[in-house]
Amino acid sequence: MSRFSLSLTASLHQYIVEVGTRESPEQIALREQTANHPWAGMQISPEQGQFLQLLVQILGAKKIMELGVFTGYSSMSMALALPADGKLIACDVNEEYTNTAKIFWAKAEIQSKIDLVLAPALHTMQTQLDDGAAATFDLIFADAVKEEYQDYYELGLQLLRPGGVMATDNTLWNGDVVNPENQTDETKAIRAFNSHVHQDNRVDMVLLPIGDGLTLARKR
Repeated sequence: MSRFSLSLTASLHQYIVEVGTRESPEQIALREQTANHPWAGMQISPEQGQFLQLLVQILGAKKIMELGVFTGYSSMSMALALPADGKLIACDVNEEYTNTAKIFWAKAEIQSKIDLVLAPALHTMQTQLDDGAAATFDLIFADAVKEEYQDYYELGLQLLRPGGVMATDNTLWNGDVVNPENQTDETKAIRAFNSHVHQDNRVDMVLLPIGDGLTLARKR
């Protein structure tokens, strides 16, 4: 028993990946290719991908929205857990990065479950609401523009069904949420988001020290 989450060494993290995750060959190939990308740090960790897969299964999710796709590892992780008639709306603005995602989605034979929308995430979320999709989503995963996190959250609560979950990445921001010397717009936005969710009695919530921090908010 420990009062604190265990600090991870590189070797302990590798052990977690080896015995605590079940990556498909396509997930491994995509993760290894993305590791060479100049913005490789934008990709979630394997254990986060496994956690999202399990969350999809626990929720019995059939309708998911992802805000921020990058090269598609998180999309693939969630789509692999969706049933055959499930759907994931993947929101991004970068065609180059998502072209890689589409290649690997096809290799994993999950492309039919994913609708890629190349437009700002807030616009896509509002369009879904305008089209009558309020309270129809089971899970929303947010990992896009940090300054827009609170806006994603508010629109996301409208899109989620009661009992649905919004998972938001990077909420520890490499530890800089507690670094008073870091006053960048992104850092301040994440701090504000964390405080907002913590005080919001519309949800049940937890901030988990997985990856770069993952906040779960369950709509009541």
